[in-house]
Amino acid sequence: MGQGGGDDGKVLDIRISDIKAAAPMFHTQATNLSTALTNLVTTLDGLGKPWGDDEQGKAFGAKYSPQQHTIEKAAGILVLGLTSIHEALVDMADGHVDNDLLIQGMFTKVKATRPGSDGADQAGGGGAR
Repeated sequence: MGQGGGDDGKVLDIRISDIKAAAPMFHTQATNLSTALTNLVTTLDGLGKPWGDDEQGKAFGAKYSPQQHTIEKAAGILVLGLTSIHEALVDMADGHVDNDLLIQGMFTKVKATRPGSDGADQAGGGGAR
């Protein structure tokens, strides 16, 4: 970073607008995955073992049934992960705004004047004594 041939010298280029634009996508996808997981669980529970009693159905059931709870748990973890990313991006964007304001305040030039002075240089300029 900062040393490549075509590099513009930027180490990290974070745009708050990009973070804020990306955050809702993770929330939407978490909601979609949660809905799909709920549909999967409730439908399969309601249907029992809908894959049938033929050779292919038995083969599928033999592989799926022992892993069903693991699959459901993994999908639930993905929902939580997507939700966490959404929340982290929102917090990160807010943090960058707060940090930018703090840094701006640290580097704002403040003109110091001494009481009773007109703001002229008081450092002992070049006058004769």
